[in-house]
Amino acid sequence: MTQSVCIAIDAMGGDHGPEVILPGAALALARHADLKFIFFGDQVRLKPLLAADPRLAAVSSLRHTDVEIRMDDKPSQALRNGRRTSSMWQALEAVKRGEADAAFSAGNTGALMAMAKVCLHMIPAIDRPAIAVLWPTLRGESIVLDVGASIGADAQHLVDLAIMGSAMARIVFSLPRPTVGLLNIGVEEVKGIEEVKAASRILRETESADFDYRGFVEGDDIGKGAVDVVVTEGFSGNIALKTAEGTAKQISAYLREALRGSVASKLGYLLARPAFRALADKMDPRRVNGGILLGLEGVVIKSHGGSDAVGTARALEIGYEMVRDELLRKIQDSLSERAEPAAARVADPEDIVRS
Repeated sequence: MTQSVCIAIDAMGGDHGPEVILPGAALALARHADLKFIFFGDQVRLKPLLAADPRLAAVSSLRHTDVEIRMDDKPSQALRNGRRTSSMWQALEAVKRGEADAAFSAGNTGALMAMAKVCLHMIPAIDRPAIAVLWPTLRGESIVLDVGASIGADAQHLVDLAIMGSAMARIVFSLPRPTVGLLNIGVEEVKGIEEVKAASRILRETESADFDYRGFVEGDDIGKGAVDVVVTEGFSGNIALKTAEGTAKQISAYLREALRGSVASKLGYLLARPAFRALADKMDPRRVNGGILLGLEGVVIKSHGGSDAVGTARALEIGYEMVRDELLRKIQDSLSERAEPAAARVADPEDIVRS
């Protein structure tokens, strides 16, 4: 495949806006010469940044927008005030119109999810979206979903997450049949809430050629890399994600404090500096930045709002991989195995996210 991959970018999203997002796009372009970009945002801020990088400017176009979705906007408020005219909406609209292959934003997660569902719609067999992220493990990386797109889940939604997560794993990890586990409070079949136990029964009874269901996994199994895909609902998934991020920061702070403790510890650091650098690289959240909004009729990438240019580039590269390896087709092929797809419904924008 020689055709370029075009990503529509909400350049105003995130904590740092275009001053970080455009340099991130330049880094991604340096590694993938077939990338192209459409930047949506305030042309007064965007034009000088784009002009300063001729290589990026050569593969990019700029679309001015007047409205910026704030990080503290409620999703319903963002839909009312930013629909049609915001940089976030316009990036999604570019995918809907076929001008771009994927949309990217580091902005308000709830607003992005609500707008994406209204603008791009759901895959007919999927009723609710999910956010899937890469998770560092002792074996490499796993995919965890959902980490906050929606709260609560019935058994069928958890099965849908397994299908979508395994499709992503086949792309990211180049695995023909990734392993899948359901996050639970124990590995015994009698433990857990009824929805999780029911989902486990369905997955065990429905043999899939696309993934290998391994049963329940516990919280500590995520970091061990016990399975390639960990499935959970958005409430517990988001808590797990934030807990892991906080623990990584806590360990880093402990190490810095310990290494400043004495002359001997400082000397020890100098001798073990290569090992500490390797550890810092493995714990660097920028390596796994970029959540994929699954279940939509389009590829949408959500970057961490506080990420720098390196993290932004990684998120864009994940989107690039999802387009190149036809994520949507693989999800739809897996869903075609289901005997009776969930009925598609068109939600009222005000009811999509009540937060």
